[in-house]
Amino acid sequence: MTTPTTTYRLEPLGQTFGARVTDLDLRTAGQATVDALVADLTEHRVLVLPGQQLTNEEHVRVSRRFGPLDVYPVSTYVVPEHPEVLKISNIFVDGKPIGLYDGDEQEEWHTDYSWKEQTSRASLLYSLVAPTTGGDTLFADSTAAYDDLPVRLAERITGLRAVHSMNHLVETERKVNPHKASLTPEQRAKMPDVAHPLVRVHPVTGRRSLLLGSMIISGIEGLPEAQTAELLAELHEHATADRYVYRHHWAAGDLVIWDNEATMHTRTACDRRKHQRLLHRTTVLWS
Repeated sequence: MTTPTTTYRLEPLGQTFGARVTDLDLRTAGQATVDALVADLTEHRVLVLPGQQLTNEEHVRVSRRFGPLDVYPVSTYVVPEHPEVLKISNIFVDGKPIGLYDGDEQEEWHTDYSWKEQTSRASLLYSLVAPTTGGDTLFADSTAAYDDLPVRLAERITGLRAVHSMNHLVETERKVNPHKASLTPEQRAKMPDVAHPLVRVHPVTGRRSLLLGSMIISGIEGLPEAQTAELLAELHEHATADRYVYRHHWAAGDLVIWDNEATMHTRTACDRRKHQRLLHRTTVLWS
């Protein structure tokens, strides 16, 4: 892949994917630099940019240079002046979380917006308040994991489609996190169930990867429940093996950008009584 000329530095992160970007201030980055980042994101799948100092406006402006932005359908959790920015936090004020809060236990493995008919291009997650312990983000290289699948398993899942259900995810999460509200009828109407292939093809690279989700998948079309559970468990065990995972411990000012067509991620446990976290996320759609 040809990368546009740029002045920042790249250092490898995980065994199969990921790169750290240094010597770059996104606030002053020109279009050629952003073009280089887009190319590097496609190649490395996860980019970590430490030491950024972004306002909400700058976060949105930088994100838009990657592509059009989505607005999260639950307005409670977005920044009012910039609805493209989703707040993610375990900080409570007056008994309520100030942002999207998925509990203190480890989050499920997922790909952002897999519940949509058109999945997202990328996510840009920016840390404002970082815990000293817990709340790490684990990224899994779904592309390398597919490449390494045993032939029998790759053949078995070819053509299979999994049902991604936001309602199923929320109700499953509510069993362990009573603070999470059920979807309203209006929200469910905005987020209907959708089926995606277990094996997807990247629109830019043409490479195949696994599209999984440890809670959001409610079933696999044409398979009984028991077979579905067995197959998904086998795929998840393979795809989240240590060799495919990069673990990011957050510091305030970190911006992490990842390719939603090639990875999945989760968050480690974080005790909100001891450690606070606040992050802002934008989601880039395909043009």
